[in-house]
Amino acid sequence: MLSVVAVVLAALACVLGGLALRRTTPRAGGEGVDALPEDVHGLRQEVAALKAENRDALRHLSVVRYDAFGDVGGHLSWSLAVLDDAGHGVVLTSIHGRSEARTYAKSVAGWTCEQQLSPEEDEAIEHARP
Repeated sequence: MLSVVAVVLAALACVLGGLALRRTTPRAGGEGVDALPEDVHGLRQEVAALKAENRDALRHLSVVRYDAFGDVGGHLSWSLAVLDDAGHGVVLTSIHGRSEARTYAKSVAGWTCEQQLSPEEDEAIEHARP
């Protein structure tokens, strides 16, 4: 007897839930549908503004580690490319030797550099390209 009452109450809850859902779901020509395009248009404008703002962000990164000299191991030398969407940015290189380390910076514009790049720097730029 108790299980029959539980089944009837569950069925009643499902019916009432369905009716409540139908009342809150916007219909064609309803107020909810008219408000949606304006909200979507505003969101699209915000997304476009964020994309435009991020174009100049240095967000394409790549690191290439290597041995610059045959007598020094451990891949302690590295080249790091930090670029934006248009390929503008910088390549930083640190050459690690047995007694010293040297660091170089070369500017990059349009995925190319006016200065001669090492193969590792070229590789870092290519890996950073989306």
